[in-house]
Amino acid sequence: MTSTASKAQLNILDLVPVADGGTAGEAISATVDIARHAEKWGYGRYWMAEHHNMRGVASSSTAVLIGHVADHTETIRVGAGGIMLPNHAPYVVAEQFGTLATMHPGRIDLGLGRAPGTDPFTTRALRRNEAAAMNFAGEVEELLGYLGEPDPDAKVRAVPGEGTNVPVWILGSSHGGAQVAAALGLPYSFASHFAPAALMSALEVYRSRFVPSTLPGGLDAPRTMAGMNVMVADTQAEAEHLYTSVLARFHSIVTGRRGGVTKPTGDIDSLLSQWSPAERQAVSDMTRVSLVGTPDSVREGLAGFVEATGVDEVVVTCGAYDPADRLKTYELLADAWL
Repeated sequence: MTSTASKAQLNILDLVPVADGGTAGEAISATVDIARHAEKWGYGRYWMAEHHNMRGVASSSTAVLIGHVADHTETIRVGAGGIMLPNHAPYVVAEQFGTLATMHPGRIDLGLGRAPGTDPFTTRALRRNEAAAMNFAGEVEELLGYLGEPDPDAKVRAVPGEGTNVPVWILGSSHGGAQVAAALGLPYSFASHFAPAALMSALEVYRSRFVPSTLPGGLDAPRTMAGMNVMVADTQAEAEHLYTSVLARFHSIVTGRRGGVTKPTGDIDSLLSQWSPAERQAVSDMTRVSLVGTPDSVREGLAGFVEATGVDEVVVTCGAYDPADRLKTYELLADAWL
């Protein structure tokens, strides 16, 4: 492993997957269990993401879930990867995460995205303001203002919130988020675990346009993170078998038939043979940044990814059907990397 790769922090993104035939309660219980183990194994951050109207994802009320996980852990940073800011008033987000940071000092992260995190029908049900999405940078600055140092003369103050300086990351899967993060001098995380096409160019945009910031939580130099799908097992064949659940889930997204996480079946080739060429290509494009294999092969792949991208942190996600297999993946990866 290179010295650069060995310095990259390893984090977890938990989508709180609901198994086919399972319940949201079971998914949340599994998330708490995995977070407690991840803390013991040395992972740096445990993030959850805002999604809505998805039967296979139980992280819709992300701030509530973050508080629940933080209550059941002690040292690991817990946060959002992320909150879809245009779905919410910045003031409300500041109050929510200010409260979380007050209850769990020094442990809360706030990643912000500008996508709706759902379908158009649910977007309307959320009463999302399209103008807010167009003014994402302004909304982020407003939120940072609420979390910064108290201003006694301010007409609107977030309590709890002000003075907490909750660390804010900008999330993205295109150049738009990279430009916002660079202009505001904030850390940037790229969603290469499902939209890897613009990974390298977005990182270059962010780094080349980065402006040191005096905003609350602003940086003197760029800091980057990238997402990755992982499945680690004792043998290559076992890892690939478990990974069929992940591929099936991406296929359900491509075909618009979203449901719970299905049991693994057969091997990758037999699964792919059931899909049309266009479907196979779409799934391949979405899952290009994935490592599937034994601890040694995944460690080598992760080191190569860090070396190629130059990211400071990697956030991994495992979509295995059985929580026990997710636990094993994260444990084997921690033993190999951390």
